[in-house]
Amino acid sequence: MPGAPTTVVSSVVATRVATAAVLVVAVLAALFMLPPYGWGFAVLAVITAGAHEWGRLIGLTSKALVAFVAVTFIIGAGLIVLAPPIPGSGWPHPVVAVACGVATLFWIALGVPSVVRNRPPAAGLAGAVTAIVVLMGAFVAVVELQARSPWIVLAAMAIVWIADTAAFFAGCRFGKHKLAPLISPGKSWEGAFGGVAAVIVYALLLVPLASRADIRAPINASSIALWIVFAIALTALSIAGDLYESMLKRRAGVKDSGTLLPGHGGILDRTDALLAAMPAVALAALAFVTPT
Repeated sequence: MPGAPTTVVSSVVATRVATAAVLVVAVLAALFMLPPYGWGFAVLAVITAGAHEWGRLIGLTSKALVAFVAVTFIIGAGLIVLAPPIPGSGWPHPVVAVACGVATLFWIALGVPSVVRNRPPAAGLAGAVTAIVVLMGAFVAVVELQARSPWIVLAAMAIVWIADTAAFFAGCRFGKHKLAPLISPGKSWEGAFGGVAAVIVYALLLVPLASRADIRAPINASSIALWIVFAIALTALSIAGDLYESMLKRRAGVKDSGTLLPGHGGILDRTDALLAAMPAVALAALAFVTPT
């Protein structure tokens, strides 16, 4: 039937755009209008949905999946109720240091090496523990950053979005050498370098705004160089997060982590890179940004 493929493609694109528009409006509204307590429960709802997807990807049985999702929600809700994030300062410092520190250590010591060696992610109980470490680290990080300033959340997330977008276009234009052919054949080294280059430019553009963010460090050549290195490291973590989720899906034999987001797949499909990068951002904010 003439024109049918074009119609299907147009419908898919329209669905993706509509879903993205709704998500952007909803996230921005919640980010800037909700207090940290309310934002925490909004993020926890997303994290809980992500836990359900992760549990299915690692093959948990029905009962184990329910228990896993319940434990994830209880841990998050318990943190909000027992140690509520405070506007301007966030969680108690030990909460951020432990949750985000363990998550960041996981990515550096286990997550990135798994991707580099194409080693399958853990399944069963080990996989569930891994998921809780990753999801709770990201949860605490995003709530912590929003409590300090919604703008910090946007600035941090933009690093991941810019890296991903620039990598896509650079890969389409120049991609010849596969980055991880057995995990995600569409990614290339040229795309990765394009993403890094774009992030470096973005990081430099943020330097003049450092004084407004109450950075506890002098703004000089050395601190700017360290900031650039940190932004590049976040880009590397975001790529690792993306590839790690791809390995989870490949192991489960599925294209998407779920169907919750029409045209986009599941929650993990849209947050995989953020899950890996945000804990490190929260640790940096804890160390270098003065609470308001």
